[in-house]
Amino acid sequence: MATIGYARVSTTGQSLDAQLAALSTCDKVFQEKVSGAKDDRPQLKLMLEFVREGDSVVVTKLDRLARNTRHLLEIAEFLAAKKVTLKIQNLGIDTGTPTGKLMLTMVGAIATFERELMLERQAEGIALAKKKGLYKGRSPTAKAKSDEVLSYLAEGLTKTDIAKKTGISLSSVRRIILKQR
Repeated sequence: MATIGYARVSTTGQSLDAQLAALSTCDKVFQEKVSGAKDDRPQLKLMLEFVREGDSVVVTKLDRLARNTRHLLEIAEFLAAKKVTLKIQNLGIDTGTPTGKLMLTMVGAIATFERELMLERQAEGIALAKKKGLYKGRSPTAKAKSDEVLSYLAEGLTKTDIAKKTGISLSSVRRIILKQR
């Protein structure tokens, strides 16, 4: 019966120190610096594989663990199937209790709702800025590298190598080449 911690920050510029301090009583802590929106979180996968029946998984905050309600419930169900409890420190939630299970579901739904509202407000703000002519969108990075792509192509480099050298996606390289033909 071990206590296993999981700590995550979104970018390499952020620090795990506060989370690690809060998880200092854990027997083992899995930690990573990767966006929560990404599906590929190697340390989360390792932690889920590592835990055994009777263990407890501890996170400092709900958003450190899951991307959305569905993801949260998938993780919670996976842990429950392994007879592992989940504890969320800042909310005092412990899925080892019926109330903890209920609270986890409710809080997860509210967090998803808040995120969707934020995205809706963001889209409204962008639409308003576009209407006023203030929103330019992101700058087209691939188009600016068209000459470079075509030069590498003339040298005989593969599309994959061109993408790596220029730092743009393979689909962008293909698009540039198609426009030139």
